[in-house]
Parts: sequence; structure tokens; C-alpha cells
Amino acid sequence: MTTPIPAATPSPPRRLLFNRYSVLAFVAGAALAAGLGAGAWAGGMGGCAQGMMMGAHGGADMTAHVDHMLKHFYVEIDATDAQKAQIDPLVKQAVSDLQTMHSQLHAAHGHAMQALTQASVDRNALEAARLEHLQLADQASKRFTQLIADVGDLLTVPQRKALADHLERMHGMPHS
Repeated sequence: MTTPIPAATPSPPRRLLFNRYSVLAFVAGAALAAGLGAGAWAGGMGGCAQGMMMGAHGGADMTAHVDHMLKHFYVEIDATDAQKAQIDPLVKQAVSDLQTMHSQLHAAHGHAMQALTQASVDRNALEAARLEHLQLADQASKRFTQLIADVGDLLTVPQRKALADHLERMHGMPHS
């Protein structure tokens, strides 16, 4: 007579939630969020639609790309020369700030991958990398929001409407 094989007992919910793949997925998601936050300025100006992400271009290439995107943005909102003169340095400073955050994101990603590839998973290092990713994503989001507010202060109501319409088309999300 054969002994029946007992059914596998399900893992406790916490174990399922916090397994190695969940942690890896969370770290990857945090990295993606921070990367998107750092590249968000380009989405606002139309760059993400063309596949441009922060760090994809070097210094001169990035400057040329930003100048190109600003030209399109200025036409889209019918910016005056005075507005262009005020918006240009705001955007270029934000790009510089976001590039720095993007470099920090790459370093944090490297720390996470190093912790993951050790003989045993370094949970403390993974947690530190996760926190670093979240902090960078928050900083990038704040910096992008600051840029949008600073530029918005320089625009007329119809120009802000044109900007909102442009962002709506870029992201497929209606605004109220």
C-alpha cells in the first residue's frame, strides 16, 4: 500500500510577499521610477516620446537636444522672446540637476546589483539601495515639479493651457 503524498502546505503570505524575486522586482521598480522621474523633464518637453532618457546623450548632445526640444516647446506655446530668455536657464539648470540625480541612480543600481550577486544576498545593502532609489525618485519628482511651477509662473493662462494640452497628448492622460 502506498502512502498518500501530503499536499504541499502553502507558504505563509509574508514569505510569498518577501521572497527574493519580490525584492528584486521592487528594487527594479524603484530604479525604473527614479529613472522615469529623472527623465520626466524630457517628457514634459516632448523628449520621452522620441525615446530620449537622461544619460542617453553626452554633454554637447544633451545641450543640443534640450535646445531642440525648447524650440518645439516655444512654438507650441507661442512663447515671447522675453519668456524664452527666462525659461531657457530654468530648463538647463533643471536638466543639469536631473543629470546629477541620474548618475546617482546608476551608482545606487550598482550597489543593489552587487548586494544581489554576493554568495548570500545582502539584505541590508538591498534595503539601503531601495531607500536610495526612492529618495532619488522623490528628489527628481520635486525638481521636475519645481521646473513646471517656475515655467508656469512665466506663462499666460492660454500658454499654460497649451502646455497642459501638450502634456495630455504626450502622456495620454486627460486633465480637468
